[in-house]
Amino acid sequence: MRLSAMGDVAMTVPVLRAFVKQHPTVQITVVSRPFFKPFFDGIPNLSFLAFDEKERHKGFLGLLRLFNELRQLKIDAFADLHNVLRSKVVRTLFALSGKKVAAVDKGREAKKALTALENKVFKQLPTMFENHTQVFEKLGFAIDLLNPEFPKKAVLSAEIISIIGENNQKLIGIAPFAQYDSKVYPLDLMQEVISRLAENKNHTILLFGGGKKEIEILDSISSSYENVINMAGKIKFQQELELISNLDVMLSMDSGNAHIAAMLGVKVVTLWGATHPFAGFSPFNQPLENALVSDRNLFPKLPTSVYGNKKVEGYEDAMRTITVDSIVKVLN
Repeated sequence: MRLSAMGDVAMTVPVLRAFVKQHPTVQITVVSRPFFKPFFDGIPNLSFLAFDEKERHKGFLGLLRLFNELRQLKIDAFADLHNVLRSKVVRTLFALSGKKVAAVDKGREAKKALTALENKVFKQLPTMFENHTQVFEKLGFAIDLLNPEFPKKAVLSAEIISIIGENNQKLIGIAPFAQYDSKVYPLDLMQEVISRLAENKNHTILLFGGGKKEIEILDSISSSYENVINMAGKIKFQQELELISNLDVMLSMDSGNAHIAAMLGVKVVTLWGATHPFAGFSPFNQPLENALVSDRNLFPKLPTSVYGNKKVEGYEDAMRTITVDSIVKVLN
């Protein structure tokens, strides 16, 4: 399996957890970038093969090398959960060698209809989790996602405790950024949300992000409160996963942080601007009422994009229709 963006990879984890529990005699090898290996740590019967896109597995010859490495593992079937050019090449090589292969159907036509500005077909599409299970079903492995199991909360290291303190009665994570502006809740309103949550001294609010600009913004916000802490740039990725597993709730945009928290069994509240849960990217095992969407009566063309990369004139303030009150209420 070859996967890319953080959210895409995180969304495979609950499916693979269910798979190994329901098919305990099957060995899985996940192929992904080395950065994502911690996502799969502790899953039984699962091994990880690091995809080296810059050297070892670069270009067609590199993909041929990857295919040979996998073949040496006596692979019986190939599940392509990404369905992009590189994974298609490896999938085709396995098919030509007589192995069973299956690829995820991304439902592009249905997503196009959902995000159309005219003649929109506004309906819930299959989730990515359902799409992933269908891949395994094609290979002969049914997966039931109804009673998921999650890893235990990680034991926090002394380093993390020295940053967040001890005896936190309620840990609230907030990841206020996303790849595209159309998915980001306005910063002034997010500051109001944080201010309201910080009024309760039993709350410890942890801010997550990355990159110099984001860290500066989060530092600026957290400096005004005793119980608001910016975690961005302070701990390693593995530690971040351990910390997220201990949250009581995560507030996130439609972004990778939502899927990471969900795969760890944490309650997730998501905010949706140009995108919408109906496109199938709602976090795993979260009720629909935890997904707060922009007002479609005022902005009827929503959702205007599957990934948030398309801007529609006049829709810049759509997320302002998600009230601070509604966010605070569902977080408490």
